[in-house]
Amino acid sequence: MDIAVWLALVGMFFAGGLTPGPAVMLVMSSSLRYGLQPALLPAIGISTANVVWILLAASGTAALATAFPMVFLGLKIAGLCFIAWLAWSLATADPNQKRASANKAPPRAHLFAKGVGLQLANPNALVFFGLLLPQFIDGDRSLSQQIALILATITVTEMLGLTVYAWLADTMNQRFQSESFSRRFNRLAAALMLGSAIIAVWATSSAS
Repeated sequence: MDIAVWLALVGMFFAGGLTPGPAVMLVMSSSLRYGLQPALLPAIGISTANVVWILLAASGTAALATAFPMVFLGLKIAGLCFIAWLAWSLATADPNQKRASANKAPPRAHLFAKGVGLQLANPNALVFFGLLLPQFIDGDRSLSQQIALILATITVTEMLGLTVYAWLADTMNQRFQSESFSRRFNRLAAALMLGSAIIAVWATSSAS
C-alpha cells in the first residue's frame, strides 16, 4: 500500500470512523457510568469486531450486498433495532444509577461482548468497511500484507480515538453530580447513537 493511500485511509477513518456514533457513545456512556478503565473493555470489543469487518471487506463478501440487497437490508434493520434498544436503555437510565454503580462495573466479559455486539450490528461499520474500505485494497499486491497493515492501522486509530473519548467522559464525571445534566446527556447520546445508525442504513440503502 502506497504511503499516500495509507494516509488517505487514516484520514478517512479519523473523519468518519471516530465521529460521535454508536461506538463512541457506548464507550463514553460506559466511562461515565463505570470509569475509564472499564470503558476500555467495550472499546477492545469494538476493535475485535473490526477484524471480522476487515476480513469480510478483503474477501469481497461485502459486495454481496449488491447481489442480495434484501438480505442485507434485513441485517441492517436488525442491527438498527439492536442499537435502538441500546439507545432506549441509555435514554431511560436512572441518572443516579451511575453513582451507585461506579465501583460495581458488570463482568468484563459482558462489557467486552457489548462492544463486539454493537460493532457487528453497527450500520456505520457497514458504510465504512463495506463501501469505502475495499477501495483501498489493491488486487495486484499481497492481500495478506495489506490486511495486516489495514488491521494495525484501524485498530491503533480506533483504540486511540475511543480512549480519548473515554478519558474526556471521565473528566466530565464531576459535572454528572447534577441529575438533570446527566439525564440530558444520556438523551443526547442516545439520539446521536440512533440517528447516526439511521443515517447509515439510509446511506447504504441508497447506495445499493
